[in-house]
Amino acid sequence: MDERLRRWRLVLGSEADGMPGCSSGELGAGDAGMDAALAALYDQGGSDSSRSAGLGSSAPKVTRWLGDIRTYFPSSVVQVMQKDAIERLNLSRLLLEPEMLEAVEADVHLVGTLLSLNRVMPEQARESARAVVRKVVNELERQLVQKTRAAVTGALDRAARTHRPRRTADIDWDRTIRANLKNYLPDRNTVVPSRLVGYARKQQAVQREVVLCIDQSGSMAASVVYSSVFGAVLASMRSLRTSLVVFDTAVVDLTDQLHDPVELLFGTQLGGGTDINRAIAYSQGLITRPNDSIFILISDLYEGGVRDEMLRRVAAMTAAGVQVIVLLALSDEGTPAYDRDNAAALAALGVPAFACTPDAFPGLMATAIERRDIAAWAERHLKPK
Repeated sequence: MDERLRRWRLVLGSEADGMPGCSSGELGAGDAGMDAALAALYDQGGSDSSRSAGLGSSAPKVTRWLGDIRTYFPSSVVQVMQKDAIERLNLSRLLLEPEMLEAVEADVHLVGTLLSLNRVMPEQARESARAVVRKVVNELERQLVQKTRAAVTGALDRAARTHRPRRTADIDWDRTIRANLKNYLPDRNTVVPSRLVGYARKQQAVQREVVLCIDQSGSMAASVVYSSVFGAVLASMRSLRTSLVVFDTAVVDLTDQLHDPVELLFGTQLGGGTDINRAIAYSQGLITRPNDSIFILISDLYEGGVRDEMLRRVAAMTAAGVQVIVLLALSDEGTPAYDRDNAAALAALGVPAFACTPDAFPGLMATAIERRDIAAWAERHLKPK
């Protein structure tokens, strides 16, 4: 079969059977297997009833299909097809079977699905589910730990000021010049510094308090996974005191689980309503040094609690000196559906709301630690999708 026709056949599936040179009988053995795997998922209701039977509710059939797609497609495509199968064919309950969990390609979306099933998961599937979640968490930590620690440590070094910098490289020349403008000598066109302003380094004491407050409604699944991993990384840094709170209509403090992000994730319960106001009220009680605190609310802002009180609490936090950041999502998918009225109300308080990708989060933390303009940073570094 001509390569162009082959590609069209695989894209269109059974809809292309009537086109000259595009029938399924003209596909090679490998392509026929690939075509059948695609048809089981995407040809529902197609013209060829034998190819539109789908995966049904048979665990063995689904397990074979999962093996087939891993044979025919790269990992990135497998993950997309698994996500589509769960959404289109309602296969979530089958994921509770251990043999299914051993066959799937683990990714963030699968972890989110497993966490949403946590409350109904039978004991025999729990260990398999934990193994899947740990595999994904370990991979995310491998990707994110070094970049996050480097960005945060560098920002803490730069944010800590001293009038006795140890090295020339530690001098903040812009602030030093501004502080010594009164010593300007016009005839020599120079400034004579009477005092230096620089960066202190290697401070061991806690320099910032960080509170991550995470909406665990079903639409925030990927954000919950990434937030938990980042929370664990930040908690491992002695210069930060990190707290992590998850909420729906209730609030749960999972700070004591930050040493193990897998246990932390299984402490969440995806789904349910949302009471942002209650979550912020609890988080306020965790902040002891407002001027050195960063509060990060990760939510789509659909408030089921008292909206006006929620906004008053945010205003009070910013007035006290807390650096408040609202992330509509912390995931690779871009900006989700969110409450635009609440986002606009927060912006009016000087708290912009935007979606952040995991690779950009370390830079966001560095910006917050140095108390630079968050909105300007987001505009420069986060392109809308």
